Amino acid sequence: MTLWQILSEAITQATGSPFTPADRRAAGGGCINEATVLQGTDGRRFFVKLNRPELAEMFAAEAEGLHALREPGAIRVPEPLCHGTAAGRAYLVMEHIPLGGPRDARRFGEQLARLHQCTRERFGWHRDNTIGSTPQINTWESDWVTFWRQHRLGYQLERARRQGGGRGLVQAVEALMEVLPAFFDGYTPRPSLLHGDLWGGNQDADAQGNPVIFDPAVYFGDREADVAMTELFGGFGPDFYAAYDAVWPRDPGYRVRRDLYNLYHLLNHFNLFGGGYAGQSERLARRLLAAARGG
Repeated sequence: MTLWQILSEAITQATGSPFTPADRRAAGGGCINEATVLQGTDGRRFFVKLNRPELAEMFAAEAEGLHALREPGAIRVPEPLCHGTAAGRAYLVMEHIPLGGPRDARRFGEQLARLHQCTRERFGWHRDNTIGSTPQINTWESDWVTFWRQHRLGYQLERARRQGGGRGLVQAVEALMEVLPAFFDGYTPRPSLLHGDLWGGNQDADAQGNPVIFDPAVYFGDREADVAMTELFGGFGPDFYAAYDAVWPRDPGYRVRRDLYNLYHLLNHFNLFGGGYAGQSERLARRLLAAARGG
C-alpha cells in the first residue's frame, strides 16, 4: 500500500469513521518537517506531518505534548489522532484547524496564564522530547536551578562544544552556570505546564478568533521561560503581557531571568543553524554573568 492508503486506514481507525482521501496539498511545516493537509471525500481535513522514520519518537512525544496542553482546556490545541511509521516515513496526523483568524492578544495572554496555573510537584516531564529537532531532556528534578543548569543550559552547551562553538562561548556559559542561584534570590518558581517553544510561529487564531497553540516542546518548568520566548523574536504586543499579568503577575526579577531563559533557545539555534548565534549566545551569557556578579 502507498503512504496515503496506510494513513487513510490509520485515520479511519483513530476516528471510527471511514476515511477516503480525495485531495492533498502542501502546508507550512516549518524547517523541520514536511506538512500536508489531507482532505477526504466527505470534506473532513487532517493535518499530517512527515519526516524520516527514525524520528517517529519525536512525533510520539509531540502527540503526548499536544494531549497534555489540551487537558486543562485553557487554550485551543489541535487534537493528535495517530502517529507511527508507514512506507518509510514517520508520521503524525492531527486535527486540521483553519488558521489566520483575527488575533486577540488579550485573550491569549489570559489563556496562557491559566494554562500556566496547571502545576506539578517537580520540574520536567515523564519523557524526553525535542526542541526543533534537538533532543530536549526532561528528567524530573525537585530543584529548578539544577534542572535548568543540567538539562537546559548544560545539555545545549555540550552540543555547542561539539559543534565548534568556540572557547569564549564555552567559558562564558560554564561560568554562568556556576552562578545560576543568584538569579533566583527571593524567587521560587512553581512547576507550570509549559508549551516550551512559544515563539510567534507556533501561535495563531482560528476562524472565530480563538487563540491556538501548536508545535510544542512540553515540560513543567518556570512559567517565565514560556513568557520569555514570546519576547525573543517579538510579535506579541503589550496587550498580551498586560492581560497575562492581570491573571498571574510576573515577578519583578523577570526582566533579567528572561535573558537567562532565552539563552537556551539561542544556544539551540546555534546547534541547529550555526552562524551568528554563537556570538549572540556568548554576548548574552557574558551580560548575564555580569548581572549575577553585580556588574
